[in-house]
Amino acid sequence: MVKWIAADMQPQTGKTVLVTGANSGIGFQTALELARAGATVLLASRNRQKAEDAMLAITKEVPKAALEFVELDLADLASIRSCAERVVTRGGALDILINNAGVMAVPERMTTVDGFELQFGTNHLGHFALTGLLMPALRRNPTARVVTVASIAHKRAVIDFQNLQGQRGYKAWDAYNQSKLANLWFAFELERKFLRARLKLKSIAAHPGVSATNIVNGGPKLGGTINFRTLLISLAMPFLGQPDSMGALPSLYAATAPDVMGGSYYGPDGTGELRGNPVKVWANTLAMDEVKAAQLWSVSEELTGVAYGPLLEPVQLSAPPIL
Repeated sequence: MVKWIAADMQPQTGKTVLVTGANSGIGFQTALELARAGATVLLASRNRQKAEDAMLAITKEVPKAALEFVELDLADLASIRSCAERVVTRGGALDILINNAGVMAVPERMTTVDGFELQFGTNHLGHFALTGLLMPALRRNPTARVVTVASIAHKRAVIDFQNLQGQRGYKAWDAYNQSKLANLWFAFELERKFLRARLKLKSIAAHPGVSATNIVNGGPKLGGTINFRTLLISLAMPFLGQPDSMGALPSLYAATAPDVMGGSYYGPDGTGELRGNPVKVWANTLAMDEVKAAQLWSVSEELTGVAYGPLLEPVQLSAPPIL
């Protein structure tokens, strides 16, 4: 079996892609390879300087790279609305949206600007709101793709709808696992909504396996005391995790490969899906629960104030000619 690598990507010239968290790690590698393939890449980041440093690093490898910075803080609904407005009014289609950014294992319960638990609010609600608000730009390309980056951590998650925000007890890793299951429920439910609306857009999920990126240390540094489990993972990651360039491959495959079907899920082909080249993988049974996914969708619309209904109006089929 031939293993897919970034060099196998088809030319992306003429396409516009937005990557969240594109200034480092998997997001950076994703932006780099898409730019190398000819796409115009919008690097969505809350830190302009880090984004500009990333763009400089990309142009050193791809001198003619078409790159733009768009300010985005996924922990702030106002910032999300401002980012989406800029992209929509920019003109043209958004051909690919890659929901990549995230925060992991924040030691103590912290909240977003809008009062959501930080991991749930950033990893799920932020991307939920962004995707909905970008729908006008996505629909300008009838075959646009939305790729949402999840994690094998979803297999250890249980979502308690009575404690989504961690007010009744917060555990760092439980909150992270929950947010990653939420990513999958969102990705799969979005695909079902595309199908019901007779849209040809695709929603696909991907996960990077275990990759050595800044996310391992970023969350724990936000506050509190790092627990033993988090410390152990942080110390082991340089030895166990694959390079971020490999971790980006499932997202790149999901975003560009011609054979990708909406509602599918891609991850590494190695043992336990920890590392390797991208292949189609399977989420656990809970991630496929359509009832709970729909419930989370309703809660997410209520919390964010982003209603997808008007944004996914079914395409009207033209009436047959009167003979």
